[in-house]
Amino acid sequence: MKLPAPILPFFLLLSNFCFSSSATQADAFLNCLALSNDSSTISALVYTPANSTFDDALLYSINNLRFAQDSTPKPLVIITPTTESHIQNVIYCTKLTGLELRIRSGGHSFEGFSYVSSIPFVVLDLRNINKVVADVATATAWVDSGVTNGELYYYISRATSAYGFPSGLWANVGVGGILSGGGYGMLRRKYGLAGDNVIDARLIDANGNILTRATMGEDLFWAIRGGGGGSFGVVVSWKVNLVPVPPVVTIFQVFRTIEQDMTNIFYKWQSVAPLLPKELDIRCNGNVVLSENSTRSDNKTVRMSFESLYLGPATEVLAVIGEQFPELGLVKEDLIEVSYIQAMVFFSQFPYNAPPEILLNKTILPRPAFKGRSDFFKQPMPVEGLLGVWDYMFQLPDNQAFLQYTPFGGRMSEISETALPFPYRDGYLYMFNFFAVTCPTLEKCEEETARLDWVRSLDTYLAPYVTSNPRSAYVNYVNIWIGQNNPTGSTSYAQASQWGKRYFGVNFDRLVAVKSVFDPANFFRHEQSIPVFSLWSDM
Repeated sequence: MKLPAPILPFFLLLSNFCFSSSATQADAFLNCLALSNDSSTISALVYTPANSTFDDALLYSINNLRFAQDSTPKPLVIITPTTESHIQNVIYCTKLTGLELRIRSGGHSFEGFSYVSSIPFVVLDLRNINKVVADVATATAWVDSGVTNGELYYYISRATSAYGFPSGLWANVGVGGILSGGGYGMLRRKYGLAGDNVIDARLIDANGNILTRATMGEDLFWAIRGGGGGSFGVVVSWKVNLVPVPPVVTIFQVFRTIEQDMTNIFYKWQSVAPLLPKELDIRCNGNVVLSENSTRSDNKTVRMSFESLYLGPATEVLAVIGEQFPELGLVKEDLIEVSYIQAMVFFSQFPYNAPPEILLNKTILPRPAFKGRSDFFKQPMPVEGLLGVWDYMFQLPDNQAFLQYTPFGGRMSEISETALPFPYRDGYLYMFNFFAVTCPTLEKCEEETARLDWVRSLDTYLAPYVTSNPRSAYVNYVNIWIGQNNPTGSTSYAQASQWGKRYFGVNFDRLVAVKSVFDPANFFRHEQSIPVFSLWSDM
């Protein structure tokens, strides 16, 4: 196999640094980069603890501050490449020096997999690989992995108001991570997952080869669109189909509390939301707030926010809700007609009339320290079960725990469970996530143990109501509690199945087969990366 030109000097000069007994792994890695053909350009993109800007570079996109504490393991080096050859060099230098590579897009890993490791590691931070090139004539776009949701939506809107893309919510989430896990947003019921709309990609494998769909083949192309990040290579860019959106869409956000019959309204939502027209999505967010109307002595109540996007005018929304979900009590004053880009501003937690440029600010949104969980429901949770969830919510202070409910149905039910690694399609009513703030501030973490115990307890409570055998979970909401790989050496299929079957169901075996072919040395790895099948470890 012919190696890329920037890699050749490494092998010619390998003896100068790789086996020096006096050089540390970090020194050897930096020496390796210094010998590359890109040394003059990559040097300004490298951060080490000796740099005054190292902490800023590391914290820049740590979006779960539970992993920003002094005790959290730190990388030896952070590299922010701007070219594919930079990435090739980083891959080879990491291999030559025996370090582990972590790949960071937006830094939203729930367990910090993209910037934390228990063994010596470097971080390949893709923040500077961040172009969006839209082609309106073909209704396609090339989107780099360092692009955020906000940048994606903004730059598509600059090119055309007639198209959008079904990526996720929250402006500062990295597109690379979203697409690697399948990715869902407010258009999933109309157009499916973000990954369903990827038609090509540029990936750099463990040997430094740049592959496209044509050269990687359909198996690997299938795996990278939902098999989780950090398992198969560095996806530099994705080619996606843009999807039509009307000139006017309708949004609303209405709140209902326990005192306003929220429990019965939400109970009805569970059955209705997946059956609404594909153009209508109503998701729910719940939390505890203080209210003067509360019947409790502590003035707490559970409040549910019903948030909606409809691809059409307000009059149509009112008619549909009036017929199929009158319990919500929606009135025309609740509805706001906006452009699609302003709707994306709204669903990134900004005022709907804020300028779209706000989507480009990668650090404006809050970054809590939290522990999250995900589940999937095939049957509505009964009222008595819901009341138990509300009781759990009352155990924490107001605005310290959050519930998220995302309905499926529509296009999601029309796609096979094996079309992508993401298996949750027909028959699933909704996905459920809950989060607890574990440290109100980094300086005040006395509550962390109790908050983590609360998450475990609620997780146990939910077991009779959610999927089972295996209990499902979403790979983009990784949870280390459900199992992990060995930090070094091989991991058996049986051990990896503890978490792998929960994320990928029937697709896990195919992912293992793809990994075993395309990265047999298991270079791309983390605590829940797809394992390599080994006759020794799997006997």
